[in-house]
Amino acid sequence: MSATRWIKSSYSSNNGNCVEVAVDVDSVATRDSKDPEGGVLTLSPAAFRSFLTEVTRLAP
Repeated sequence: MSATRWIKSSYSSNNGNCVEVAVDVDSVATRDSKDPEGGVLTLSPAAFRSFLTEVTRLAP
């Protein structure tokens, strides 16, 4: 995923606790911005939409 364009969340603060997302036609990848060489979670677009729906539903 090194050639991928990573986008940091607009909700991220300046304290470094950020999630970055890279979107492709076949997948959505996420990583910790503090560790860009670390692990990447890759999901299908449908699975990522389901994840976001659930997170939004559970958020206070």
